[in-house]
Amino acid sequence: MSRIGKAPINVPAGVTVTVGKDNLVTVKGPKGELVQAVDADITISQEDGVLTVTRPTDQKRHRALHGLYRSLINNMVVGVTEGYKLEQELVGVGYRASNQGNTLDLVLGYSHHYVFQLPAEIKVTTTSEKGQTPKIILESIDKQLIGQVAAKIRSLRAPEPYKGKGIKFVGEVLRRKAGKSASKK
Repeated sequence: MSRIGKAPINVPAGVTVTVGKDNLVTVKGPKGELVQAVDADITISQEDGVLTVTRPTDQKRHRALHGLYRSLINNMVVGVTEGYKLEQELVGVGYRASNQGNTLDLVLGYSHHYVFQLPAEIKVTTTSEKGQTPKIILESIDKQLIGQVAAKIRSLRAPEPYKGKGIKFVGEVLRRKAGKSASKK
């Protein structure tokens, strides 16, 4: 039995979950609305503010989808109530970030700027305080979308293993390598 799949999802007050035709799950909450299509074999039932996701058989495919859709629906419920927030920092001399609305302008040590247009569902803010590394703060209700955008931003200048220069998540621990060392003869 899937441990993740059989865990119930508590629906807080102020959140409505509807399962439409074609297994289309809609979650509405104080921060917005999210929609997810669920496989036809998976059934979703709601009783007393608790959602349960069940599968018809123990086939490998059904076991895989069981935990997946339970996690996706739970992420939707958390997103419309609390939202998600990711912070990234730019480590390197001369690295800067600024934003105009949903347009992110990055200076990452290349000969050109990166101008990155973010989706409307994501709110971005940038901070650059003296003595601290510049930060990019992304906020959204959609966990999957915010993760994809953060990964795309990070891929523009991934942290390198020697000095740690690049775009990294706040709190991320990088695996560092020792540089060259002169031989002693």
